[in-house]
Amino acid sequence: MSKNLGGWLFTSESVTEGHPDKLCDVVSDSILDAVLAKDPKARVACETFASNGLLIVGGEITTTAKIDRMRVIKKAVTNIGYVDPKYGFDINTCKIMDVMNTQSPDIAQGVDIGGAGDQGLMIGFACKETPELMPLPIVLAHKLAMKLTEVRKKKILKYLGPDGKSQVTVEYRNWKPYRVSTVVISSQHTKDILDKTGKQITEKSRKEIFDKVIKPIVGKWIDKDTKIHINPTGKFVVGGPLGDTGLTGRKIIVDTYGGMAAHGGGAFSGKDSTKVDRSACYMARHIAKNIVATGIADKCTVQLAYAIGVAEPVSIMVDTHHSGKVTGDLLVPIVRKLFPLTPQGIIKYLDLRKPIFAKTASYGHFGRNEFKWEKTNKVAELKKEISKLKKG
Repeated sequence: MSKNLGGWLFTSESVTEGHPDKLCDVVSDSILDAVLAKDPKARVACETFASNGLLIVGGEITTTAKIDRMRVIKKAVTNIGYVDPKYGFDINTCKIMDVMNTQSPDIAQGVDIGGAGDQGLMIGFACKETPELMPLPIVLAHKLAMKLTEVRKKKILKYLGPDGKSQVTVEYRNWKPYRVSTVVISSQHTKDILDKTGKQITEKSRKEIFDKVIKPIVGKWIDKDTKIHINPTGKFVVGGPLGDTGLTGRKIIVDTYGGMAAHGGGAFSGKDSTKVDRSACYMARHIAKNIVATGIADKCTVQLAYAIGVAEPVSIMVDTHHSGKVTGDLLVPIVRKLFPLTPQGIIKYLDLRKPIFAKTASYGHFGRNEFKWEKTNKVAELKKEISKLKKG
C-alpha cells in the first residue's frame, strides 16, 4: 500500500460471454431483441437458468409478435461457442425448457399509462480515470475478458474454451490510478495443454496467454512488481454450465462499475425498457457522464428512484464527491430541466425500443460508445445552465 495521500488498492472483475451467468444474460437479451424487432412496444421480463445439459427460459412476455424462441436460444448459444461436448455444454444435445408467461395485469395497468414498471433506486456513475469516463479497474477487466474471447474465436489460442474470468487490481496514488498491482486470468481450456502431472497447464501456455491476452491490454500499467496469476488453481477443464450453474442477472457489478460505485440492486438483462431497473440506470449513467464531461467534476454519482406505476421519479440525487465546482444540490434542478426522466421520456430520448440489448449482455453496459446513453450531447447545455448559476 502506498504511503502517499489517497493511496489504496482497488479490484474489479469481468467475465467472458461463455461464463454460465453471462450465457444466461445473452440468451435473455437475445429473446428480448427478437421480440422488439417485431413488436417495439412489447413487455418482456425473461430469465434463463443453465445447468448441466439443461437450459430453462421463463418469465413474462406480452406481445403481438410470433417468434421462434428455440431458434433464438440456439443461435445465441452457438455464437458463444458451446457447440462441442468437450466444453461440457453443447447446444446440439442439451435440453431446452420454455416456460414463458404473460405480464401480470396488475403491473400492466400502471405501465400502460406511462408509469414505471417497478419501484426501486437506480445509480449512474462517471469519473475521469479513463477516456470512457469509467473506473480504470473495470475497463481493464472488461478488455481482458474481451481479449480472451477474441483470441479464442480467432483461433489464435485454439485450446481456450468459452468460459473465463478476469480480475484487475489497480494501485491508486494521490487519488489517481498509478499502476496495476495484480492481474488474474482464469480461462477454460482443453486437456491438451496440461503438463505431465495432469494438474497444471504448461508454462508455455501460461506465457502464450500472457503475451496474447494480458500484455496487449495491461502492458503499460504493469511493472516488475505486478503479480500475474494465470489459471491459479492449475487447470480449468470443467467449465460453463457443467462446472457452475448460470442465472440471468447475477453479475450486476460486472455489468456496471466494478464495485467503484453503488448499485441499485436491479439487474438489466432480459428486461424491456419500461422496467426502470434498466432504462433509468442508463439515463443515470448518461447524466453522470455528461456532468463529468463538462469538466465541472472529476467524478459524479446520480441516483434516480421510482414508484411502480408513477411516471416521475420520487427522488433525484447528484453527488460530485467533493470534486465539483458546483454542488450536487444545485445540479438537480438543471438535471430535471435538461433530461427526460419519466419511463416513456427516457425510452424515447435513448431510443430504447430497438433490438440493441444482446450487445449489452457481455463486457459491461457502460463505457462503450456504441450506445446512446454514452453520448455526451448535453455538455453545451449543461455549461450554459451552470454559467447562469454562477452569474446568479
